[in-house]
Amino acid sequence: MSPEPDSAGTPTVTESAFGIAVAQFAPGADPAANLAEIARLAGLAASRGAGLVVFPEYSSFFTPQPDASWLAAAEPVDGAFVHALAALADGLGVHLVAGMIERVEGEQRVSNTVVAVAPGSGVVATYRKLHLYDAFGQRESEWVAPGTVEEPEVFEAGGLRFGLQTCYDARFPEVTRRIVDAGADVVCMPAEWVRGPLKEAHWRVLTTARALENTIFVAAADHAPPVGAGNSMIVDPMGVELATIGETTDVAVAWVSAERIAAVRRVNPALALRRFDVVPR
Repeated sequence: MSPEPDSAGTPTVTESAFGIAVAQFAPGADPAANLAEIARLAGLAASRGAGLVVFPEYSSFFTPQPDASWLAAAEPVDGAFVHALAALADGLGVHLVAGMIERVEGEQRVSNTVVAVAPGSGVVATYRKLHLYDAFGQRESEWVAPGTVEEPEVFEAGGLRFGLQTCYDARFPEVTRRIVDAGADVVCMPAEWVRGPLKEAHWRVLTTARALENTIFVAAADHAPPVGAGNSMIVDPMGVELATIGETTDVAVAWVSAERIAAVRRVNPALALRRFDVVPR
């Protein structure tokens, strides 16, 4: 159980609260080492009560500058990395969400893909990054192919519905709104938010805004420094940071519930009052 404020802000206790975690680490170019760290952090999160753990973008393989090694490291969704994630989910009895480099047949670029695996079920949702990081002096599109705009995939865990998006997508509010329109209560957002002038401020503002404007929970997992900005966080529907990791490698756990979402939406019915839909370009 976990205390949850009601619509008047008074703490109450709900039986249905579900523990979710963000796991922050710095993936590198050794897939086996990355999986070992994922297993360690997932076990730590589960021991702290989490039933779902979100890992960063590019958790399977990462170098600070994309190059041909990314093509060599790319795997299909049914490859070794995801099989290892599924086995870990089965062993711990928790859902896992992580970013990976996916092989794209017929392309000389990879896909920046997020997978969600469930205990006993394997892959329950995938997402391929829509908005590539061609900004702040970077050119992700040189090595990464953009995902196709499709209906968002949503999966259930702990009585809630979860959706997926990635990093730079946070700068495009339409992405999150479409996921919420598909039924998500919580958005999982793996990221590799590159450090730089004002970038930590952007990360905090944008992550909080996506939760607040949609009255949902957002679980955003970033790379640890020195390349990533860190500051992985879980934000609630009122824009409150429930749990945050600074610059360290660690996990942070928070408890989420449908009751909290309903209470916030009674106070702030922004979704019901809006007058516009989101349509793809």
